[in-house]
Amino acid sequence: MSNKKDLLKLLNNMSENDTNDDKVHDRVILIDGLNLFLRNFAMINFVNSSGSHIGGLGGFLRSLGALINQIQPTSAYMIFDGIGSSTNRKNLLPEYKSGRNITRITNWDVFESLGDENDAKVDQIRRLIHYLDCLPVKTISIDKAEADDIIAYYSDVLPKKYGSKVYIVSSDKDFLQLINENVIVYRPTEREFYNREMIKNKFGVLAENFILYKTLLGDNSDKIPGVKGLGEKGIFKKFPELQTTPMTLEDLFELSASKYKEHVVYSRIVMERDRLENTYKIMNLKSPLLSDVEKEFLEEVAEEPTPTLNIEEFLRYYGEDGLGHLIKNTEYWLNNTFKVLNSFNK
Repeated sequence: MSNKKDLLKLLNNMSENDTNDDKVHDRVILIDGLNLFLRNFAMINFVNSSGSHIGGLGGFLRSLGALINQIQPTSAYMIFDGIGSSTNRKNLLPEYKSGRNITRITNWDVFESLGDENDAKVDQIRRLIHYLDCLPVKTISIDKAEADDIIAYYSDVLPKKYGSKVYIVSSDKDFLQLINENVIVYRPTEREFYNREMIKNKFGVLAENFILYKTLLGDNSDKIPGVKGLGEKGIFKKFPELQTTPMTLEDLFELSASKYKEHVVYSRIVMERDRLENTYKIMNLKSPLLSDVEKEFLEEVAEEPTPTLNIEEFLRYYGEDGLGHLIKNTEYWLNNTFKVLNSFNK
């Protein structure tokens, strides 16, 4: 999927046989907001004339425009973690995401300390919300809810309710478990669109089994341990079925029980059943940790008209923040990139 012809074929196939008259929901992009911001914050060392680092802010906006131009959605959602967003999963696993944000993510001398860097992150994200309010993009954050769960819920309900084709934008591998005929994941770090075929080629596992693959291997970035003695290569020697047959977690336990004496890995899986069930629950985005009230709110947001592009206000912020040449021909860029999103409103 790395060449241009493959990409165009993929985008075209996603639009074929589409008879949904409600065009605003036809082609939806769901963006992991914090993931997009942090990547730009770490990569772009740009300081304005006042000496303030604004690389994350400017890079985020530039990346957003590039995504809109590349994917050409009919509606766009920018989704952020809410305050206390890890609470629900920490109740299941206290170590979940522990140790994050204790080291600097930049490697230049703009910031004197980790505290200064964190302050800059917060300031730029707060300012970013003002810019997003000027764009025809729906920005969503729910207290104690992770962006992962909101994105997962939308990726399920929008295709069912509107026949939407959904593009998830994030470098987080957790979203790969959501891939199906209506959902594609774009990973900006690789510049790759992931569909079922790509999952099989990259990881050797069926897309339907990716959640089981992750459950067995764990996730170091989220402090979720896997099964000791089981790695990316050995997993298919122990469970070749993951490559060929859709499976459930119970299937894995039954298979391990039947081979209990053949290898210590099988016995560990049987003995650690409770922990693995908990890990599966934490990782399983197909059962998002959202209340009925939160789900109802998200469906109401989907029904709301797309916010109106406010070029004048955006340019005012842009001038105040001294973003300068980060986005060339800014007014033309806004018109050419974002204005079309308002044409799909009812």
